[in-house]
Amino acid sequence: MLNLAIVLMENAQRYPERTALVYGDRKVSYAELEATTNRLANSLVKLGLQPGQKMLIMLPNIPEFVVGYYGILKPGGVVVPINVLYKAREIEFLLSDSEAVGLIACTEFMDEALEAYRNVETCKHLIVVEFPRPATAVADSGVHRLDDLISAGSDEFEIVVRSPEDTAVIGYTSGTTGKPKGAELSHFNLFYQCRVLPELTGEPRQPNEVRMAVLPLFHSFGQSCVMNTVLALGSTMTCMPRFEPAKAMEMIERDKVTHFAAVPTMYLTMLNHPDRAKYDLSSLRTCGSGGAPMPVETLDTWQKHYKFQIQEGYGLTETSPTATWSQGPIKPKAGSCGKAIWGCQIKIVDDQGNTLPPNKEGEVLIRGVNVMKGYYKQPEATAQILKNGWFYSGDIGKLDDEGYLYIVGRKKDMILRGGFNIYPREIEELLYEHPAVAEAAVVGVKHDELGEEIKAVVYLKPGCRATEDEIQAYCKDRIAAFKYPRIVEIRDQPLPKGPSAKILKRELIEEHERARTATTH
Repeated sequence: MLNLAIVLMENAQRYPERTALVYGDRKVSYAELEATTNRLANSLVKLGLQPGQKMLIMLPNIPEFVVGYYGILKPGGVVVPINVLYKAREIEFLLSDSEAVGLIACTEFMDEALEAYRNVETCKHLIVVEFPRPATAVADSGVHRLDDLISAGSDEFEIVVRSPEDTAVIGYTSGTTGKPKGAELSHFNLFYQCRVLPELTGEPRQPNEVRMAVLPLFHSFGQSCVMNTVLALGSTMTCMPRFEPAKAMEMIERDKVTHFAAVPTMYLTMLNHPDRAKYDLSSLRTCGSGGAPMPVETLDTWQKHYKFQIQEGYGLTETSPTATWSQGPIKPKAGSCGKAIWGCQIKIVDDQGNTLPPNKEGEVLIRGVNVMKGYYKQPEATAQILKNGWFYSGDIGKLDDEGYLYIVGRKKDMILRGGFNIYPREIEELLYEHPAVAEAAVVGVKHDELGEEIKAVVYLKPGCRATEDEIQAYCKDRIAAFKYPRIVEIRDQPLPKGPSAKILKRELIEEHERARTATTH
């Protein structure tokens, strides 16, 4: 048997008094976390949760995320973590597509969560977390307070047996088709990442390790590489619900953080903060980066100030997520995201699937114990991306003579904004729902801090009127905040097209860059 929740149970037995979670002045011991997740697990079973059934978690980085996650896993449930910024229409799709029987959400985002819950009949329970304010009474049947469920449950719970190949988590990743796809991650996928992989890196473990959860826990990077790893190693996690550079540095100093994982934009804003020098970050032993390539200048500046290198890695939701890392004795190389982790292989292929020699660019293929089972209920999409045991990443990269991986671009139509993957098709479909829009194209344009920014170029139907601000507000009201276009351009002519009548996005990007260059000069 293997249930990922065993990692918490074992360390609660070994280190009952050790602090598992820190949130401001609040500290949660391993014994307390184990008992609380047991209580929730008992209550969820009484509500009817069966092994294999799914529940969504829509929470920021607060202790209740961990409680919900492991409280669902213990009875054999499947966790579906989702972005807290999603709007009702996005939540509704995920509830329906995953066939979830419940949703855990906090009062901060309750309006969107409640609307989605009411519109999806198969979702039987909405569990309310009172953050950051108390919950108002909701008359709907099936609505519960998390605190009430915890209070009603017993401290003892026997973890339900699951097999290593059973699904533990479904991580939804936006797709080129415009609809998110649920990557099924097994108990073994995630157990390997948090319990086995840290031992293989050769890095010595110490009892006073503190890892900081600044990456969203609903994302596979923060979930696997921070939360699950902390609980599997018996160390401590300090929680930050929303990233702010000064607050992050204050917490590192206050909580003596030893391990810090973030995306490049977070490091950049910390380095550029005017008060950076006043914070003592000397407790840090390792810093990791992923989600986007780290600018070499940022790496050099960090090393100059803090006397150690940031370790870069590469992975995707579909790879649980880590596929490469600068592990243990492997020294980081500027511009590289390290070597393949143990148990994982990487090769570079051309468009015909032929393996390329070192230093030749092609598509990055991955296989190993970290690769997902497939996309939930999407056998055709799975077959397109998993072939002969290899996962086709859609990223373009190269391997050097020593096996270090360098990511140089993307094969698929995707915008990488501040570490978030954004697929234009989803936004374009929304734009086409606007009654005034005749043609729409969404592209990624260069941005100094975020890497790329989202731009929508629109042509209106004859006789229709709409302003750029109105188009932007239309999107902002209907999709998550990190997805709506910050730049909207309305054109008085149809968008440029090629011989097959396909909109020439590359031309739109080049036009934007020429205008940007002309403005800066």
